[in-house]
Amino acid sequence: MRAAELAQALESAAIDVSLPGRPVVTGGLHPATQMLRQFYKIWADMGFQVYRSRDVEDDAHNFELLNFPLHHPARDMQDTFFSTEKDIILRTHTSPGQIRAMREYYPEPIRVILPGMCYRHEQITARSEIQFHQVEGLAVGRNIRMTDLKGTIAEFARRMYGADREVRFRASYFPFTEPSMEVDVSCILCDGKGCRLCKYTGWLEIAGSGMVHPVVLRNGGYDPAVYSGFAFGMGPERVTMLKYGIEDIRYFWSNDLRFLEQF
Repeated sequence: MRAAELAQALESAAIDVSLPGRPVVTGGLHPATQMLRQFYKIWADMGFQVYRSRDVEDDAHNFELLNFPLHHPARDMQDTFFSTEKDIILRTHTSPGQIRAMREYYPEPIRVILPGMCYRHEQITARSEIQFHQVEGLAVGRNIRMTDLKGTIAEFARRMYGADREVRFRASYFPFTEPSMEVDVSCILCDGKGCRLCKYTGWLEIAGSGMVHPVVLRNGGYDPAVYSGFAFGMGPERVTMLKYGIEDIRYFWSNDLRFLEQF
């Protein structure tokens, strides 16, 4: 077609070619993925590397080797998805990766984070889901102490929530750590004054942590008389909810674009 004929055809058509083109809508990263990548960056800056472990586990790695003996009441803290195969389950936490990492790295020092999906047979509510991400952390070496754990967690909290964020530690219980503690930060909305998000306490829980139990160290191949270590666990979805004031965890898995496009 000649240029004159082409120009005449364009002018006579219903489409106005002088209008700007429609923008192509591109996809984006899921908010949980964005938060996981932020976790990776912060922990990488602090000397931790990512260690991947399996979603389908056996009972020994998920419970027994982590100091959950058979019929131990602490097993009731985690409602488990069992399979038709004996002792094969979906992991209820990323802690089984601790044993696998220790057995792989022994006798070298360890400083890893273990991100992944966890599964629990729980009622789905605004605050709980049957699947969720968790980021486990593990450091093993000589002369690692509680002060190392507290300093490491406090530094993470300040990098994640702001340099002026206050951090507190509360005594707690986990079978695989001793002593154990919960980690709180001052509320990001009210700055500790008390609001609906923090249930008027002024504090938000962000992680569980503690010194690796001697039984767990021994099961991982390390002599607890020579080596020590600390571990922590936190949920990216929970951190995202706290950071952005999201009140319903079900939004993360509903695939509602009205929610996802905000990130």
